[in-house]
Amino acid sequence: MGRNRFALPLLASLGLTLAAAAASAQTPKPTPAPARKTAQKAAPRPVPTPEARAVDILKASSAKLAAAGSMSFTALGAYEVPSLWGPPLIYGRIYEVALQRPDKLAVITVGDGPRTEFYDDGKVMMSFHPAENLVAVTGAPTNIDAALEKLFRESGTYFPFTDVIVKDPWSDIASALTGAFYVGESNLVGGVTTEVIAYESNGVFIQTWIGRDDKLPYMARAMFVDDPLQLRHSVQFTNWKLEPPLGPERFTTEKAASADKIPFNHPRMKSGAPPPPTAPGAKKPVARPKSTPKPQ
Repeated sequence: MGRNRFALPLLASLGLTLAAAAASAQTPKPTPAPARKTAQKAAPRPVPTPEARAVDILKASSAKLAAAGSMSFTALGAYEVPSLWGPPLIYGRIYEVALQRPDKLAVITVGDGPRTEFYDDGKVMMSFHPAENLVAVTGAPTNIDAALEKLFRESGTYFPFTDVIVKDPWSDIASALTGAFYVGESNLVGGVTTEVIAYESNGVFIQTWIGRDDKLPYMARAMFVDDPLQLRHSVQFTNWKLEPPLGPERFTTEKAASADKIPFNHPRMKSGAPPPPTAPGAKKPVARPKSTPKPQ
């Protein structure tokens, strides 16, 4: 408890004699104080060294993604937010993603909040909000990694599938990998047999389901190790297409031409859902929040 606590002894007179020579009062022995509790140091959290089998699976999946010149997929992201009572609530986003390396990206977001559309055609980055008819435009970097970094730095926007679309996923994981282990096989995700891996990198503990045969990721669950609330974040992948033909029209929208222009920062949009959490920082070269991120 961190404090010394003592029980008060019970004083009771068990007998008195009226003879002056023999007058005495009997007092019971004091109740012994409870033993002081010795503070126990918490056992160090085990972080297993990277197992070769787990590392090989992560490398194979990363190589498959990095080799794709173009890709498209649907991602279902879910994140927890503390309720007014304390226990977390869960909110979600659905992302329709199209990527063409080295510098084109489109992300259409729907879900618990207003629809947003992000486009990067290699020349400009555009964040379009159809319901409010607002658009923010800024210059685009020469590659996707730099675009994600700029997007996070200037607007606080972080996509939960960032690790899938960077140029070199394995290098990004390995740069801060502290442990990894093989969990086993599963048939519960994506309608395929997956190999389940758990690893920790950059202060985030991640469990991921990777297709045994196609090496594509189908789900990942993450928890920031230093998050005192231990909130969970997850993303599930469907509709994978590698090397799909993607025309230039996929990475822009004509509807934004008549929209009102706003700064490319943190606009407050009308929404029926509570605002998602924000991230105070990122780790280069690719934006990755140090704590609970702001999904977009």
